[in-house]
Amino acid sequence: MPTSVPEIRLSRRSLLHAGGMGMLGLGLNQLAALGASSNNSSIGLGKAKSVIMIFNGGAPSHIDLWDPKPDGPSEIRGEFKTIRSNVPGIHVTELLPQMAKRMDKLAVIRSVHHGHSSHNGGMHWATTGRPYRVDSTLITPSPTDLPGVGTLVGWLAQRDGFSKGVPPYVITPFPHCDSKVYLTPGQFGGCLGTRFDPYVLDDDPNAAAFRVRNMGLDASLTPARLQERLALLNQMSAAARPIATTQTAQMDIFNEQATAMLQSGKAANAFDLTKEPDKVRERYGRHSWGQSHLLARRLIESGTRFVTTVNGPSITWDTHKDNFNGLKNKLVPPMEQAYSALLDDLEERGLLESTLVVWMGEFGRTPKINNDAGRDHWPGCYSVVLAGGGVRGGQVIGSSDASGAFPKDRPVTPADIHASIYSALGYDYREISYQSADGRPVALTEGSTISELF
Repeated sequence: MPTSVPEIRLSRRSLLHAGGMGMLGLGLNQLAALGASSNNSSIGLGKAKSVIMIFNGGAPSHIDLWDPKPDGPSEIRGEFKTIRSNVPGIHVTELLPQMAKRMDKLAVIRSVHHGHSSHNGGMHWATTGRPYRVDSTLITPSPTDLPGVGTLVGWLAQRDGFSKGVPPYVITPFPHCDSKVYLTPGQFGGCLGTRFDPYVLDDDPNAAAFRVRNMGLDASLTPARLQERLALLNQMSAAARPIATTQTAQMDIFNEQATAMLQSGKAANAFDLTKEPDKVRERYGRHSWGQSHLLARRLIESGTRFVTTVNGPSITWDTHKDNFNGLKNKLVPPMEQAYSALLDDLEERGLLESTLVVWMGEFGRTPKINNDAGRDHWPGCYSVVLAGGGVRGGQVIGSSDASGAFPKDRPVTPADIHASIYSALGYDYREISYQSADGRPVALTEGSTISELF
């Protein structure tokens, strides 16, 4: 789907949730006329070496966080006051006091949109930059899936000879999913093959007995004994009749990667949070989200190229009911604590300029508050926030209309976010493609770099 003509496909139910306040006055023709400008000079900027994606599974309310509507009616404005940030003219809600103090580091995009209103469909579009064939929650990964941005960054790293002794792409603490039953397509290797699957922690890094599995040698196995076993395995493999299939070739690669990680010990060290001082762990927050962000920093520091922290588990941010109490007392405080600690820690360690930090969810939430004091799914307009990696902070890109329902100017798609990620990493996405399951060449992204970011 060309990004110059953004498509917004909303269900009748979702449109009704927006309320009868002229929210549908901005039609597709107007969106197309607004256009998402591109600047070819922004391609391949090369400032970033790695990416941390903070993904709020379930979708936070953009109006109650990054895109407040203080002049709107109460059924849209909601309960939270607007506060100033440290950048004149940029305001957020009172739920984000720490982020307001760091606004000079942040670029807030308030005009992101796509067309899927189910969680898994929305997560697929947000992470792959493309719509799934159906807009549904009842979908699961398959070997024919097109891969998401994190998987592709890991694929590019391995294509270019990645050998850091750590996984190139890690998801922590749990995978993208709806209720842990339906895993989101696109987050695994898909048509690229299982060798490009991310390493999914699938555990709580804040647990007292947390120890990452299968990343270190068993206590009874010394490095010398490992070498002896590998030598024996190689002798047996050489004597056996070769089996030339794609699966056996991938198994050989798995073995090589696993052996390299076990021998170096670098991965086991990166995942070992006990090596962090207690005051650092407290700074991030002694909860799953905080320790996942700390783990992301440790992994990036060790050479991992892309880390996604899924701030769930599952669709925790799905505030159909009691939205305001849930955001204020449960969801935002640990997220903001972890986010602000991550930015500060990266900066103090000299890593922020080389680490792109992307904050997003799968969509936004309805401008009009429902009868359960909640907000429902809304992909028509939402916010994404970026920092580090060469991004110019202290700015807002794009805007939503008066009710936060649709982009008012500078509409941006998830594919544009991905194009900007590739550009920050130094890739010319116009020149790179991969093969789909049926052998067709697929462009790395269909988006265009958001030139204002840089």
